[in-house]
Amino acid sequence: MGKLEERLRTSAKRTSVVAVRGERATTRSDHVAGEEPMEIRAGAAGQEPVPVAVTMRTPGNDFELAVGFLFTEGLIAPPDIVKVSYCDALDVTQEFNVVTVRLATPFDPDQVKRNFYATSSCGICGKASLDHVALECPAIPAGPQVQRSVITSLPHKLREGQKTFTRTGGLHASGFFDAAGAPAGLREDVGRHNALDKLIGKMLLAGDFNFSEQILMVSGRAGFEIIQKAAMAGVPVICAVSAPSSLAVEAAERLGITLVGFLRGDNFNIYAHPERIDTTF
Repeated sequence: MGKLEERLRTSAKRTSVVAVRGERATTRSDHVAGEEPMEIRAGAAGQEPVPVAVTMRTPGNDFELAVGFLFTEGLIAPPDIVKVSYCDALDVTQEFNVVTVRLATPFDPDQVKRNFYATSSCGICGKASLDHVALECPAIPAGPQVQRSVITSLPHKLREGQKTFTRTGGLHASGFFDAAGAPAGLREDVGRHNALDKLIGKMLLAGDFNFSEQILMVSGRAGFEIIQKAAMAGVPVICAVSAPSSLAVEAAERLGITLVGFLRGDNFNIYAHPERIDTTF
């Protein structure tokens, strides 16, 4: 097994725990979700790579994460991507924790300051971010008409695909499904936004730039950052197991996204644009 293959096994790490079950305590081995920092850099050929962000992530699918992040933050377009690689000339401990995305044109360092001020999702900055996304994201198409039975089937299908969660109980997941409920891709990570960036990056690196017929299912709550990233990709329907935030609801309404929350069993709430979902039996 090569160094890279061995390294990517750190999506789940083994540790020793004291398990207390009622009156009994035993020491045993357990798995926890891997979490390490990853620096994302961007630059054209011949340009010194520009540090863009450091994100705490679960190792694995790192190239997808880097590409998805740059795209959903409005920093690059799919045709810009030339090559993605781990950085060399680094110390061994960071060998697979720095990823560079090479672009067809030079990357403007000033984009980073402008973008990350705009995408802060709190208070006044959150409102500014919503305005920024409305300007940057493509118009959300009408999208698919989805039966309620498809919507209610998604949490179970997402959970079935969460292999690392099964081992650790500590990861978020994002999955794409078509209007009939067939899975189109799934990614896991300790960060819910990272899981979505990995999923979007997966499709971009595969040359699939059409998100207009996808239903996004996320394992946790629907915060503003999920709506923002989905909107940048043009995803028309978002479903979440838990609650949305107030800014997420406002963003979904303004951006034309159908937003479903508290999707559990046969029950769910539609917070924005219910016209895409057939709620009849």
